Amino acid sequence: MGDTIAVAGKGGTGKTTVSSLIVSKLLADDRTPILAVDADPNANLNEWLGVEIVSTLGDLQADLVQKSREEIPAGMDKRRFLHYHMQTCLAEESGFDLIAMGRSEGPGCYCHVNDILRDFLEELTPNYRYVVMDNEAGMEHMSRRTARDVQILFVVSDGSPIGIRAAKRINELRESLEINVEQAYLLLNRATEEIAEALKDEIAESGLELLATIPTDANLTEFSLQRRPLMELADDSPAKAAVYGALERVLI
Repeated sequence: MGDTIAVAGKGGTGKTTVSSLIVSKLLADDRTPILAVDADPNANLNEWLGVEIVSTLGDLQADLVQKSREEIPAGMDKRRFLHYHMQTCLAEESGFDLIAMGRSEGPGCYCHVNDILRDFLEELTPNYRYVVMDNEAGMEHMSRRTARDVQILFVVSDGSPIGIRAAKRINELRESLEINVEQAYLLLNRATEEIAEALKDEIAESGLELLATIPTDANLTEFSLQRRPLMELADDSPAKAAVYGALERVLI
């Protein structure tokens, strides 16, 4: 079973940017194969990684819930039907694959289908050296996992007291979800060492060790406008250097 690196934080803090740069660093170090999981319904991990997503597991889930028995091929139950189509949601790239969870919405009961989705992820993960999960703040998809060990959790915050308090709540949430996290760290995004110093009391109360500050990087705005993947960032990118350095300090 590969190691899981999970990234969480409230919306707008830069989780997807951090997740993309983590994948980029693992690729650069030849720590492959990697499974990137976009578990935030509002994230666009595929865009930062330069990957086209045909459909999400949430799309497939909603489609299956609404299908009648007659629409599923004879001799195939819903579980086999869903597993067959799940493979189409997996985008295969050089050194890494990407799967997007998407939203779970629409009419019907999702309980049984959610179990199938969870099982599918559990079947996938042993095939990879690393799993990088870009989570929503509530870490809903992490809570559905049957293998609940996370080797590294990065909680991303902006440089504000409100952001640090949100990071504290996320850190506390993992205990209620019974997720075994071996290492948990705080990353301050779009911040400076001076801001981190001013927030040291809030950071101490969060229960998270501040691993790095990630400075504002104009390259990210340019790349976003040009729809370029972050793997193409130059080595002198401040954000890239900060995330790469943070990962080097915690990976064995």
